[in-house]
Amino acid sequence: MAVNMSNKPPHTKDFFPSPALSLSLAGIFRHAEAAAETSAMEVVGDELRREGTVEFSSDNSAPVRSRSEEDFDGEGVHEIEDNDKDDKDDDKRRKKKRKKFNRHTPEQIREMEALFKESPHPDENQRQQLSKQLGLSSRQVKFWFQNRRTQIKTIQERHENSLLKTELESLRAENKSMRETINNSSCPNCSTVTANLHGSMSTEKHLLIENAKLKIEVEKLRTALGKYSPRTTSPSSSAGHDEEENRSSLDFYNGIFGLEKSRIMDTVNRATEELIKMANMGEPLWLRSVETSREILNYDEYVKEFEVENSCSERPNTFIEASRESEVVFADLSRLVQCFLDVNQWKEMFPCLISKAATVDVICNGEGSNRNGAVQLMFAELQMLTPMVPTREVYFVRCCKQLSAEKWAIIDVSIDKVEDNIDAFLVKCRKRPSGCIIEDKSNGHCKVIWVEHIECQKSSIHALYRAIVNSGLAFGARHWMATLQVQCERLVFYMATNVPMKDSTGVATMAGRKSILKLAQRMTWSFCHAVGASSFHTWTKVTSKTGEDIRISSRKNLNDPGEPLGVILSAVTSVWLPVSPNVLFDFLRDEAHRSKWDSKSSGGSVKSIANLAKGKDRGNVVNIQKIQSKGNSVWILQDSCTSAYESMVVYTPVDIAGIKSVLTGCDSSNLTVLPSGFSIVPDGIEARPFVITSRQEEKYTEGGSLLTMAFQILANPSTTTKLIVESVESANNLISCTLKNIRTSLQCEDD
Repeated sequence: MAVNMSNKPPHTKDFFPSPALSLSLAGIFRHAEAAAETSAMEVVGDELRREGTVEFSSDNSAPVRSRSEEDFDGEGVHEIEDNDKDDKDDDKRRKKKRKKFNRHTPEQIREMEALFKESPHPDENQRQQLSKQLGLSSRQVKFWFQNRRTQIKTIQERHENSLLKTELESLRAENKSMRETINNSSCPNCSTVTANLHGSMSTEKHLLIENAKLKIEVEKLRTALGKYSPRTTSPSSSAGHDEEENRSSLDFYNGIFGLEKSRIMDTVNRATEELIKMANMGEPLWLRSVETSREILNYDEYVKEFEVENSCSERPNTFIEASRESEVVFADLSRLVQCFLDVNQWKEMFPCLISKAATVDVICNGEGSNRNGAVQLMFAELQMLTPMVPTREVYFVRCCKQLSAEKWAIIDVSIDKVEDNIDAFLVKCRKRPSGCIIEDKSNGHCKVIWVEHIECQKSSIHALYRAIVNSGLAFGARHWMATLQVQCERLVFYMATNVPMKDSTGVATMAGRKSILKLAQRMTWSFCHAVGASSFHTWTKVTSKTGEDIRISSRKNLNDPGEPLGVILSAVTSVWLPVSPNVLFDFLRDEAHRSKWDSKSSGGSVKSIANLAKGKDRGNVVNIQKIQSKGNSVWILQDSCTSAYESMVVYTPVDIAGIKSVLTGCDSSNLTVLPSGFSIVPDGIEARPFVITSRQEEKYTEGGSLLTMAFQILANPSTTTKLIVESVESANNLISCTLKNIRTSLQCEDD
């Protein structure tokens, strides 16, 4: 059963072919300069791989052998004990090729260990200074540090393997126990169901559902370790277990969900027909609002057109959300379809909307290399970037179907039988035929018609977000489409070679530009994962000094090199401000205003070091800022993003030496980031203008903004300690002070 619930940022892949990118950007920049050089400078990681030298030290106190590049000349030298006397000539030739190993002295090891504790990745100057001090070559010092990092990583992986093995064994025992329960419910001679089966059926269903949840958690661990791909088991599993785990789990799910392939395909076919009609029909099915210009579903016409039951009248505790959006995006058709087939790429494409996602089962692999007709059973947890709005968990079947040579349909629909046998808290949301129609428009463009049709149970929503959630904006088609547009533009700019220099200042090479954009993407993904109401987090509510509710959560980072090790505290609050989203976004992203709200800048001067465009809108940009205050210098990496629905400003302080190496094109995966930032959405109140005037700028009155502030703090570098009151108080002071500064600067203190 293939499930991927990783909470680590997915790996960024080249999403579009380069020729289409240059054509796409040709329409963006009218006065673009000639295409930049396509050759990227060599990065440190590639250099080390080309040198092909790896060294392992098994004990810090004992002499360690150091090999140079010359040790690997020839076809590989090994310590061989050959009992065959006829191969003496070969032995002599091998002995000639053997090299003597240079051993480090205990004093050399102690000095290098001391520097390693302070800086596991020393720069060239540090290596040169250490090599002169110890009488070693710079190459030997570089290899020693490389191998020390490899040794520590190996030790961590062994520990993680042990934890994973324990989880798998526990899961197998649970699975075996439940299978015995099912077998005991029927007669062993005639396989007739006994009288006790009916009474124990509900218990068995709960056990099976719990087993499925455990499998999801194990797959999450498996993917987090990055060693096993979906549908593979750990090396500790026996051959028999491997065969059982890797086979199609459709038979197993027949016992849980009552799934039948023929019924699923019938449902998918009907859903495909409905989605195509929903995407293409106009009035009277869809009516356009005069006030908001949004399309509204005529539900009575929908019931009549598709001959469906009016569930709203039968289940008064449910409500329907239906929306449709149509836009042109910068995307290659085949790559975009692949994004919906691969759950990891899907999560990466919509980080602000999806907190969890998994492919529970593959019902049909599809035909050909493009997997036409592929059908998957999927699970997703949908979120807003605030802990004040509950997430929506939904099981659904996804089908990717080719309608013509230039057109594909992505169909999502929930299966009724699945919902009947899942715990009540998992059926609060179900998908009616939803998805998108993607049509290739050539020149690297695609037209996308997105339809989102959801049936949810009514639940209490915080007063701040009641309007935007009840209006269908929070989880509707406009949100999905706006996010898709921004992400497609980011990927185009990531691959482009003809970005004007005025939109790419401070970075000299193409490799440096890609490294910075990749690091910014990882930072924003981490921010989105840390802010929402996902079950990943346990939020505790406290009151700030200014009266707002603050949600506090903590976690321990044991081995992720992308974040600081230790106890990490997350503090989040959401407020309403009587300022338009555009004004608030421009204020927070502009480095000229940072000293007005950032209490940590201490009123120091802020200077822009690098500025990289990642979209057509001037607000979609990644920049590096230098804060100079009282003799101290701090560098900030900031990622700004805006769309038709939501705007974000995410930032983190970075190690100066590390970010300089990333600017030259070095790998950014091990650079530590702990992002904080802001999410800005409109308050959802779409009203008529208060006055009528001939002046264009006064025709429409913009409403207020819902601002979510999130700060992450390293509470303690030790992973063995617990969260202390002082850390919570520090986070409370930081949020209160920042919010007060924003209100004062925007002149909205009274509100």
